[in-house]
Order: sequence, then structure tokens, then C-alpha cells
Amino acid sequence: MRLDKYLKVSRLIKRRTIANEVCDAKHVTVNGKIARASYDVKVGDIIEIQMGENIMKAEVLVVTEHATKNDAGLMYKML
Repeated sequence: MRLDKYLKVSRLIKRRTIANEVCDAKHVTVNGKIARASYDVKVGDIIEIQMGENIMKAEVLVVTEHATKNDAGLMYKML
């Protein structure tokens, strides 16, 4: 699954367009490397998102195309 779609489905970022813009601005790293929106997310990846002064770090646990509001939080583990 593409990184921008994963960020939206897992609800780490509210909208896919915003996820795309954050990736284009080079504020997202995966496993320590700057990642583009087209990066293919895999289980075990460590995603780090910088939004202003806040830095969110999460480990990918599950990759699914659709997730309900309750299941979205189970797709990753905050570090």
C-alpha cells in the first residue's frame, strides 16, 4: 500500500491530500530515510512524521486496504 494511503487509512493523518503534501515537503521518514508518497509500506516499517515541532513515530503492525474507526488504531504502535 502507498504511504499516503496508509497514513489516511490508519488515521495518522486525516486526509490523503494532506498526507501527500507532508510527504512532498519531506517531513515523513520511513526507517530513517525520507520517503515519498508512493513508498510501499510493509509490516515492521518505522514511520516518523514531523508536523511543526511535533514528531510522531509509529511502527506498522498491519497493512489493510480498509479500516473502521475502531480498527485504525490497531494498524500501528506509537513509539
